[in-house]
Amino acid sequence: MYRLLIVDDERNIRIGLKAMIEREYPSRFSIGLAAGGEEALEMHRAEKADIVVTDIRMPGMDGLELIRKLGELPFPPAVIILSGYDDFQYAKEAIAHKVREYLLKPIVREELFRALNRMIAELRQEEQVARELEALGKYREEQAADQLNYILLHPDIPEDEIERRCAKAGLDPAAAPYCVAVVRKEDQPSGTLAQLAEAYWKSRQSICFEDKDRNLVVLAGDETAVTDFARDVQGKGLRADIGVSLKAAGAAQLKRGYQEAKQALKYAFLHARPGGGVFYYADVRRLPKPDPIPEELFRRLANLLGTGRKQDIKELWHEIMDLGEIKRRDIAYLERLSRMLNEMVIDRVFADYGEASVEILKIYKKIGYLYHSETVYGYIHDAEALLLRLDDYVKDVKEAHVGHAEMKAAVDYIREHYDKPLNMATVSNHVSLNYSYFSETFKQFTGMSFVPYVKKIRIEKAKELLEHSHGKVYEIAAQVGFESVKQFNRVFREHEGISPMEYREKAWAHAGAPNGSKAK
Repeated sequence: MYRLLIVDDERNIRIGLKAMIEREYPSRFSIGLAAGGEEALEMHRAEKADIVVTDIRMPGMDGLELIRKLGELPFPPAVIILSGYDDFQYAKEAIAHKVREYLLKPIVREELFRALNRMIAELRQEEQVARELEALGKYREEQAADQLNYILLHPDIPEDEIERRCAKAGLDPAAAPYCVAVVRKEDQPSGTLAQLAEAYWKSRQSICFEDKDRNLVVLAGDETAVTDFARDVQGKGLRADIGVSLKAAGAAQLKRGYQEAKQALKYAFLHARPGGGVFYYADVRRLPKPDPIPEELFRRLANLLGTGRKQDIKELWHEIMDLGEIKRRDIAYLERLSRMLNEMVIDRVFADYGEASVEILKIYKKIGYLYHSETVYGYIHDAEALLLRLDDYVKDVKEAHVGHAEMKAAVDYIREHYDKPLNMATVSNHVSLNYSYFSETFKQFTGMSFVPYVKKIRIEKAKELLEHSHGKVYEIAAQVGFESVKQFNRVFREHEGISPMEYREKAWAHAGAPNGSKAK
């Protein structure tokens, strides 16, 4: 739908034209009415008109003055002028202001419609051209971004290729010095910061593109423009963390500037500010490099896990993460601390005790890479939470491991003494466990209660003897620990569904009796 504005000091003409156009073009135009030039100009500024139909002679701001004012705007509307025969001189002047159509009063319906049809066709053509230009511009921007990203991603690219690719991207190798700015645009309303940056830097004829990490990379003429951009972004309620390189000159220094800007941007992690901030490589490049990391502290931290001494774990972790010391040094110091936490503590836990619960792994995924956290404070807090969860996890695994060893000893004892009178008190005493605890743990370990498990072991042994010996059934019953042959026959039938003799006959019939003879 196009916006059409009818301007005439005669009310009947305004209303008549509106009714005429709406009948011919239902739902094609949103029509506004103005009684003079001043009102029309205000209405256009409030809601841009695509087409203005205006009389020439009006009190106050007449049609010619309105046309001149509209022509001074960045995107003036198409204009149709209405004129009487006596207004030809005015009409000539209006045409000099690039008026699209000229209609004589009284208005002839068919002439008005022809004029509007021509304007609609022109507007559609202009829209198509604008779309094509926009698509071409985006294509060129994408090509430029591809060329520059190729340079940034390939460490060994020769200098002549760098210059060639920069030229394709529109960066003149011999251009004036520039600085590289990297703008992190995470956690912003969709596309808002990118659109703002694109408009801002285009207006300053600076190159702006997106890198592989979806940060914005800007080649700015000076640092002042970067500061102004940050202030503009913050004034709109958005956050902008920006790293800025030293001055660079020519295409060959593009990669160096990019790396410096990215390095400077890391310090936003240490010095978080509500609206973001600008961080200069010049301010951080001479910070002290890391001293040897206190590995002994990490070994102590690893050894504390599983002890339940949570306060000691917290205090040692905060001793390691001394923020005063961290902020005084190059950020590589913090990166190394994070890496050592992963390698010497967390990975060691997983290697010794297996992968932990899903909840623990989720926390580890969040802090496993330092910059997944928004700030160093968030990282310290989340890492502390993970250490406390790991303490509980290791403690539980150790306790389960001890129980596992004791239950294995109990099962071994049963298998060695199945032929003797066995009860749970005897076996629990053998492994030095409380009777009730042993009962519950034994069931968890074997999947069965104590008595059914002992019966199962005895029946397994009895089946071996029935298959591979000529012993009498009552002899085998005694050999495997049953008090009577009657009890043995009953338990065997419960387990196997047949009697011991039937089991032997089936086994021998299938494989042949031991020593080649048949059982009697």
